Amino acid sequence: MKIGVIGAGQLGRMLALAGIPLGLRFLFLDRSADAPAGQIAPVIVGEFEDKAKLAYLGRQVDLITFDWENVSVEALSAVKATIPVRPPPAALAAAQDRVLEKALFRELRIPTPRFAVVDAHAELTQAVTRIGIPGVLKTRRLGYDGKGQFVVRTAQDVEAAWESLAGKPLIYEAFVDFSHECSLIAVRSTAGAMAFYPLSANTHVDGILSHTVAPWAQRSLERQAQGHVRRLLLHFDYAGALTVEFFVVGGRLYANEMAPRVHNSGHWTIEGAVTSQFENHLRAILGWPLGSTEALGHTAMINFIGSLPQREKWLGERNLFFHDYGKEPRPKRKVGHCTILERSAARRDARLKRLLKEYRGR
Repeated sequence: MKIGVIGAGQLGRMLALAGIPLGLRFLFLDRSADAPAGQIAPVIVGEFEDKAKLAYLGRQVDLITFDWENVSVEALSAVKATIPVRPPPAALAAAQDRVLEKALFRELRIPTPRFAVVDAHAELTQAVTRIGIPGVLKTRRLGYDGKGQFVVRTAQDVEAAWESLAGKPLIYEAFVDFSHECSLIAVRSTAGAMAFYPLSANTHVDGILSHTVAPWAQRSLERQAQGHVRRLLLHFDYAGALTVEFFVVGGRLYANEMAPRVHNSGHWTIEGAVTSQFENHLRAILGWPLGSTEALGHTAMINFIGSLPQREKWLGERNLFFHDYGKEPRPKRKVGHCTILERSAARRDARLKRLLKEYRGR
């Protein structure tokens, strides 16, 4: 069985590493032959919107999946006529546009921050009047890791936000005064079986995920999250991994965004769960039985952003698992991660604090 993957980044790389022991083969489509997954499997070099390259990929494999959202839904829909594409392109389309995404959350009764479409300066003024300040002006498409966003904290920020992002389709959202950010990763197979990983708590720095801890034992919030994500899975007749990021306000969750793929906040599952999100994504899209999502202990995942720490020193740490993506160092670029595994949340949190201080102070 050969799987075609659109995108050969670190997520695609980890998909291949999870699938090879299962006897799967992989072929990637990416803009660069030097992408991380290229160290594991062949890469077709081309644009993600190139219909001819997508069609060629489809002829070489048994099934197509993807490792990020910015893929042409139109081109994928054409390929879907001849070969399975999973997760469904409809979920991809919703995740690519923040307005469609937020409207879907509303339709499915999933709480989400108030929002308004902004295509003109007058609409921004109306949105600010109706929703209020503070708020966040965002591009509707192609925003990730904090890109394409402007926080409006005062009335004086409105003009600066418009000047920064004008010319693109925009959305204005109410600013959420949250206590935590968390995410839930779920998997659903083509046979309809579902499984949920434990809720994880995420910390971002400059809009980029810095670190994640899991399980984040908040039973009430976990039940809410599972209910919300289950509705999305059923709505799309979904197959694969689906991640939803939430803001925590009091005892309530507000959906921020969804990712129809494996997710950075689930990297901890490679060593910290019985079955990783990557293996379960493959099992799900192939219709194979899902593996257990049970946590093996208390884990923390640290993203290496910009550069790697001193490898030899960190490899000497007990129960620390080091991942180098094979990328050239660059500011704000995810070049690797590590996971630590402990017997208790207290021990995990103490080690996490120490390692973060060491990494950031290097």
